[in-house]
Amino acid sequence: MTRLKEIRVIIFGTGGVGSWCAEALVRTGLRHLTIVDSDRVVDSNCNRQLMATVKTLGRLKVEVLAERFAEVNPKAEVTPLSLRYTAETAEQFHLEDYDYVVDCIDSVRDKADLILRTTGNARSTLFCSMGAALRTDPTQVRTAEFRNVKGDALARALRNRFKKEGRFPGRKFRCVYSEEQAAHNLFEGDGNGSLMTVTAAFGLTLASLVLNDLRKS
Repeated sequence: MTRLKEIRVIIFGTGGVGSWCAEALVRTGLRHLTIVDSDRVVDSNCNRQLMATVKTLGRLKVEVLAERFAEVNPKAEVTPLSLRYTAETAEQFHLEDYDYVVDCIDSVRDKADLILRTTGNARSTLFCSMGAALRTDPTQVRTAEFRNVKGDALARALRNRFKKEGRFPGRKFRCVYSEEQAAHNLFEGDGNGSLMTVTAAFGLTLASLVLNDLRKS
């Protein structure tokens, strides 16, 4: 618990996965948390994202979360950054200042850049979320090293990008993914629908990776 008060964690993406990861860490006693997301709450977020209610529509996600966490633990120092992580903005985040980097980014381009930069930094431990969309069974959520993640389209796209660019992660990192095959006909319309039962399971599992890694250190 003492170490949990000392470490610094940054979470990129506070949607259906990242918001629950942040909640779990703050409620467990984390004192220094930075949350990064440029989006505002919209009505389609209400089915799975922690901060999304009819009262928060239109507000910045990170600001709503920071207010919530202040009510959970007033001693927690939560820094909300309404920014998007990209290769062009990466230097603004000072990844070397953090003990843990939690990646909940959807964009393959941005995710790949964050992975390469973080695994090139000797200080930070990286944990990544793979694809949670179009799944319905939280009991099939698993963790594995990136190279051992199977059946996940996002992981496959990342590997292809690394191979094409000839740049690869500097060290191993662990991911949260689902063994369940994505059901592309699960929801009507063209979007990649997702359920809170699965996205929250991803987020809570990411938080557990941080906590269990900290116990071993």
